[in-house]
Amino acid sequence: MSKFPFDIVLFDLDGTLVDSARDLCPAVNHALGAIGRDGVSETATRNMIGGGTDMMLTRALEATGGLVDEATYKELSGALLEFYWDNIANNTVPYPGCLGALDQLAGRGCKLAVVTNKSEKPARELLDALEMTDRFAAIYGGDTLGRERAKPKPDILHAAIADCGGGRAVMVGDSTYDVRAGKAASLPVVTCRYGYHDVPVHELGGDVMIDHFDELVGVLEDL
Repeated sequence: MSKFPFDIVLFDLDGTLVDSARDLCPAVNHALGAIGRDGVSETATRNMIGGGTDMMLTRALEATGGLVDEATYKELSGALLEFYWDNIANNTVPYPGCLGALDQLAGRGCKLAVVTNKSEKPARELLDALEMTDRFAAIYGGDTLGRERAKPKPDILHAAIADCGGGRAVMVGDSTYDVRAGKAASLPVVTCRYGYHDVPVHELGGDVMIDHFDELVGVLEDL
């Protein structure tokens, strides 16, 4: 068997590895309910994810009547996070084929890492709850190096690659944050048609797109 072309595979978390909108939507609606706003649908929430929970809350507020003052926003953000942490894996599951693809990549000698704009603490709690943490050599959240260094900047990608020992890496994600960060890090980018898209899927701009995790290993072999 010829050598696999990548040493390291970097993954976004929400909308790439796991379908977390199932638990993020109730958390957003809990926060909206605290100020008497109607909730948003899970479908709508999927288009609000990307950039971390603050960005998601901002989009939800804009969609349900407009932004609020800074003090109220801070309270709502805290309420959202508290509710989410208490219910972080009630309904969230890895996408079909995810675990099998991770096993295949590990079998090819790849180091795996998570680089997400979700804060590191809930990202680790979610991966722990899903018994996925041990699969990854590095886990970086949007606040790990400071919010100003989160995606679309390449900093957490560079840090994760270094933690994995260096080598040829590829980014796998579902949003423009992932694509822009990957390109800024001079990496090829695989996008996921099934994920949470902040732009129409055909505008994501990655190098190749997959419809299902079963395609990932073959796509990487061809990159």
